[in-house]
Amino acid sequence: MTANELNHKKVYVHTLFVRVFHWVNALGITLMIMSGWRIYNASPLFDFRFPSGITLGGWLGGALQWHFAAMWLLVVNFLIYVIVGFASGHFRKRFTPVSPSSVLGDMTRALNGRLPHSTITYNAVQKAAYIGVLLAIVLTIVSGAVVWKPVQLQEMGILLGGYEGARLVHFLGMTAICAFIVLHLTLVALVPSTLIPMIVGWARNSKDELEASHEL
Repeated sequence: MTANELNHKKVYVHTLFVRVFHWVNALGITLMIMSGWRIYNASPLFDFRFPSGITLGGWLGGALQWHFAAMWLLVVNFLIYVIVGFASGHFRKRFTPVSPSSVLGDMTRALNGRLPHSTITYNAVQKAAYIGVLLAIVLTIVSGAVVWKPVQLQEMGILLGGYEGARLVHFLGMTAICAFIVLHLTLVALVPSTLIPMIVGWARNSKDELEASHEL
């Protein structure tokens, strides 16, 4: 094998399980957000409404149907991901080690344009972002359940500040997820090579990529 072949060896980055979760989750969250915006418009928390063109459902009843259908898709997919993620060691291998100091260090390097990018491993900022969005999804699911079943889940609702508090937490969780999506899509646009492994599973493991193939 030549040196060039060694420096461009294919590496299996994302398993089929991770890829299926990613795309099912993307579909579920998109449907949840768009239908959720329509539901929000029916009884807004703040002095603004989302443009109807980016909402789903057409009317409140239709939006609720879309929201509940997507909810089951998202929850079941997420539960399977969490169970398999812990059991297989996926979370440990992909999201650890990470610490506040490592996140701050990588954030500083990113702001200075010195943070190398790899499709194979996550830097500390990416690890923190993925952990954060997973926690936001959990919080959004829990608060959404309280909004859906405020009487049955009233004890949990008390922890969230009651029905209106749960609505606010649900909105903030959705906002955090949307912020992650914007950041995620921006990075994919800047580094399109990261999209290929999420589709086919494989990536080119070049020496340059491992060291510093793309500076953010």
